[in-house]
Amino acid sequence: MKIQWTHEALERLFEIEDFISQDSPEQAEKFVDQIIEHAESLSDKPLRGRAVPEISNPNIRELIFRKYRIVYKINGNNIDVLTVFEGHRLSRIDEIEV
Repeated sequence: MKIQWTHEALERLFEIEDFISQDSPEQAEKFVDQIIEHAESLSDKPLRGRAVPEISNPNIRELIFRKYRIVYKINGNNIDVLTVFEGHRLSRIDEIEV
């Protein structure tokens, strides 16, 4: 399956990298690369992530990486990464472009 990143998801990655880079630009880049690699691993097993508890749609799932939630949608032969955010927050349906 092909992984596609939405504008929202890319914006969140930039924000994460910007925040971490205040302490360490090298660590920020490395960390965001790890998030991307983790999401890209879904191409072989898209059902590996769990259904998002706050959203009752079995095609919208999430993969956890450290304290971040990577929310994605299975869309035919594609996986659309919808957003990435800290795990302590509940997802709000209006923040996700489904």
